[in-house]
Order: sequence, then structure tokens, then C-alpha cells
Amino acid sequence: QVQIEESGGGLVQPGGSLRLSCTASGSIDSIYFMSWFRQAPGKRREMVATISSSGITNYADSAKGRFNISRDNAKNTMYLQMNTLNPEDSAVYYCNCNVRTTMGPSLTYWGQGTQVTVSS
Repeated sequence: QVQIEESGGGLVQPGGSLRLSCTASGSIDSIYFMSWFRQAPGKRREMVATISSSGITNYADSAKGRFNISRDNAKNTMYLQMNTLNPEDSAVYYCNCNVRTTMGPSLTYWGQGTQVTVSS
């Protein structure tokens, strides 16, 4: 069993910053990819940023230059530093982890999501 917990969402003014955190716990042997997705009302869930276990990153075009993804493998924790936020960034942000469990199989887990609202 693996649990995923996000934190750090909230209300921020346009131009502001937020830092999201995601921690995985439970029957974890190792975590391959960790990713942030987001979903705004009426829209499809979209990938925001991904980071591999070795630190290779990939960003959606909308996130490039403003967001920075990082991870602490010792803590099974991932971060998303979001700067210069605008109202279009408002969404529920979800953590996604590709986990090799101690039972053997590699499975993908989602967190419950954390709300980010950018508004004046």
C-alpha cells in the first residue's frame, strides 16, 4: 500500500508564488517518475512537470521558465515551485508517482489533489 499526500496549495494573487509538496509513503522500494498534473474546471487533466529518479525534468510549455520541479529521493518527496502565477494556473494540482513497491510490481499512484487559486 502506498499513500500520496500533497500540500502547499492555496489562494495567491497574480504574479505571486506557491510551493507545492508531494510525499509518498508506505510499501515503497523506489520511485521512478514523479509528476505534477493539474485540472481546471471543465478541462482535461494535463501534465505540468515531470522529474525522473535521476533528476531529469520535463515541463509543459505553460510551465517553462516559471515553474521548477525538484525531488528529495531520501524523503520520497517532490516539490513544485511556481512563480509568476496567473489566473490560468488556477486548478487542482495532482501528484503522480510511478512506484516500485516492496511487493515487486511497479504501479502508478495519484494523490487527492491540492487546490491552487490565482485571483486578486
